[in-house]
Amino acid sequence: MGLENAIGLTVVRELGEHGVPVHGVVRDAHSVGAASRHCTHLLLRPPGPAALWLPEMIDRTGARAVLAVSESDLLELADLPPTIGDCHILVPRPDRLANVIDKLRTLDIAAQIGLRVPQTWQPQPGEDFAIRIAAMRYPLVAKWANPPAVIPILEQAGLAWLKTDYIRTPQELIALLDRYAPVWRWPLIQQYCGGVGLGQMLYMEQGRATMQFQHRRLHEWPPEGGVSTLCRAEPAGHHGEQMALSESLLRALDWDGQAMVEYRYEPDSGRYWLMEVNGRFWGSLPLARHCGAHFAWEAYRRTVLGQHDPAPPPRDDLRARYMVPETKRLVRLWIAPGLIGDPFFKRRPVRDLIDYVLAFFDPATRYYVLTLSDPRPWVRDMTQMLRKAVRREKH
Repeated sequence: MGLENAIGLTVVRELGEHGVPVHGVVRDAHSVGAASRHCTHLLLRPPGPAALWLPEMIDRTGARAVLAVSESDLLELADLPPTIGDCHILVPRPDRLANVIDKLRTLDIAAQIGLRVPQTWQPQPGEDFAIRIAAMRYPLVAKWANPPAVIPILEQAGLAWLKTDYIRTPQELIALLDRYAPVWRWPLIQQYCGGVGLGQMLYMEQGRATMQFQHRRLHEWPPEGGVSTLCRAEPAGHHGEQMALSESLLRALDWDGQAMVEYRYEPDSGRYWLMEVNGRFWGSLPLARHCGAHFAWEAYRRTVLGQHDPAPPPRDDLRARYMVPETKRLVRLWIAPGLIGDPFFKRRPVRDLIDYVLAFFDPATRYYVLTLSDPRPWVRDMTQMLRKAVRREKH
């Protein structure tokens, strides 16, 4: 379920390359993942809750497993039984999913087992904000603890949902708190952590990791933090102690299946700051696939096929680019650097332009969408991008 982006496309490719027939359930027949040669059959998603139409779809296709990409689909599927007939619903159970969607709860559990977490405050109605404002260590980042729950509330009040907001002074924090006072909901206020993004990905089964992979974020869109647009694999021998802590955290969360534990890593000090646990397939999944860390296949083969032999170790010498947002990032650096919200973002437009061009000739570079063995999704992606550009010009 969910072939609209590079994540869903990667799941389709990964399973298809292992000989699994994939039935893609989509809202839009022109989704990029639907163009893959590994998408055996395309199914338009019926209206209404999945509980009303999914059992019939499983029966009709003979599906052995259901996988989903988006958080909203995970939440919906988590309320269904773990199996429907012979079909496994490969999503976390509701209590486990709640632990990782609620960032504050994740941080509390992480702190209890010894991970370094940033100073974090969740404003509550009736609280003395002045004391908290004075006690925070600036600069700060504001982000919502449970986005699916708060987005409808903000929309109803005419307030925009912002993934992150940067706060440099107490006065800016007061302004942010005032902005959301009408709905009596506020984002998490968190100490800003420098360094680079480090993602440690694990597949958990009965309290132990059966697959591990890690990567470093090099670029993001938007530039100050968002979707990974350029990332590189980290050698398996690096960050070993932190990987063990990531496994301990997922064990404490009673987690089964794939997850990414996301950190800000400070190379100079060697400190790791926990940001969140991503309990769904993540944006940089294409890099993991190119390196041979096949998380969707790991879930399928272990749960459906009962294969429990160790997976081969993945490569750690590749990097991957998400070309459309990576290009938008470069344009932003050159055309509108003032729009970058992170006041500590390092601007290197000339260096980034040179790296952007040279990467086309780097044999270690792979791409999120473009692969020579399955080119149609890239053709569809480019076609849709051109159509959008033409429509904007007409308007």
